[in-house]
Amino acid sequence: MFPHLTVAANIAIVPKMLGWDKRRISDRVDELLELVSLDPADYRDRYPKELSGGQQQRVGVARALAADPPVLLMDEPFGAVDPITRQRLQDELIRIQEELQTTIVIVTHDFDEAVKLGDWIVVFSDGAHIVQYDTPERILAEPANEFVENFIGSGAGLKQLTLRRVSDVELADAVLAHPGEIASEVHARAVAAKHNHVVIVDDRDRPIQWLSRRQLSRLESIGAERDNHLPVVGSRATLNDALDTMLVSSAGAALVTGKRDRFLGVTDVETVMDAITSARASAAASAAAPTGTNSGEIAIIEETATS
Repeated sequence: MFPHLTVAANIAIVPKMLGWDKRRISDRVDELLELVSLDPADYRDRYPKELSGGQQQRVGVARALAADPPVLLMDEPFGAVDPITRQRLQDELIRIQEELQTTIVIVTHDFDEAVKLGDWIVVFSDGAHIVQYDTPERILAEPANEFVENFIGSGAGLKQLTLRRVSDVELADAVLAHPGEIASEVHARAVAAKHNHVVIVDDRDRPIQWLSRRQLSRLESIGAERDNHLPVVGSRATLNDALDTMLVSSAGAALVTGKRDRFLGVTDVETVMDAITSARASAAASAAAPTGTNSGEIAIIEETATS
């Protein structure tokens, strides 16, 4: 990012070069900040030095999308952030791609990242020779040669787990409430529904708090404060990532969000573990079954493909 420019000015660079008018640029900046989960009111006037590494990466994605390019090229986009931030940014990218349906080409040396993000994967050997071009499922099940096998590494069956998403499991309902509601009334709804917790959502149905009945009993009304440590996972997050989120938070469950971070439901450790066990059994059965040779067919990248 250009350090002397605000977040809004950084995102606006290409539209400004293309001659867009100020109103159109301003609207596009706000739209993209919301898309990458940064509140325009809080972030548009900040400078890069006031952002975390993950927030800077989000602004970088917004800037790249500013002029609505037909193809987005990303070279090791998450290599400079810590593992937890990397996971969250990967989930954000999956969500953004699902919403925009933009073709994204990513260069990475991390095969696990390729499996998680890619609809199609191209594996290059030394000298930039293509050794396999296929879906993640096919590459894991039928590596083209020894080079690909070594590149995948051990535990190909476990890597199959990164193909399973939170959206593949059934979500539990939750009692919802909004800031400003009378706490005793919300508590009564939770008791009637036999739920021990209530999810507080804002006016866009984004979760901001997750309160227990004990916490509710101490309140007069529901506040609008945002808990920045909520165990939240996107619906397109992998089961492994969801499990990591729940274990790190010690909540034993996680709030699942969809497009524009809208609340969808709750998942718990037991549900995810059952799905992981099922996926591991399927992967083991596939590995034990006889397989044919790779057909070597060339597939066409769909418009929504991420390689």
